Amino acid sequence: MSQFGIDITSDDIVDSLSFFDSWEDRYKYIIDLGRELPVLDDALRTEENFVRGCQSQVWLVSDQRDDKLFFSADSDAFIVKGLLAVVLAAYNGKTRQQILDFDIEGYFEQLNLLKHLSVTRGNGLRAMVKRIQDTATQ
Repeated sequence: MSQFGIDITSDDIVDSLSFFDSWEDRYKYIIDLGRELPVLDDALRTEENFVRGCQSQVWLVSDQRDDKLFFSADSDAFIVKGLLAVVLAAYNGKTRQQILDFDIEGYFEQLNLLKHLSVTRGNGLRAMVKRIQDTATQ
């Protein structure tokens, strides 16, 4: 299970990224976060778990325990795995209502993230978020 959202929160990521002056260092940090994501089992890399709208291949799996949702995710691109870690820090281990109430745009704004991603990467990031929010509304 991913520690993102449990041991590493969105506040932790905002705090950590604020220490870096250059975007090159911030990208390296985000890529390092992605390396901490557990590898998704090949059996879960299915069409059903595939996230459409991403430039890279992305798979997202959800699991409900008690009233909380837990997500596992993987990608074939290092930066995208890092972006998945950033998203999971916001949503993993939360209730459906907490997921829907979370100000993801405000979070991205705090990270100053979308200004530093290509349009296609930004669209992919939003596709990941939409998949998680759709899961929370089901």
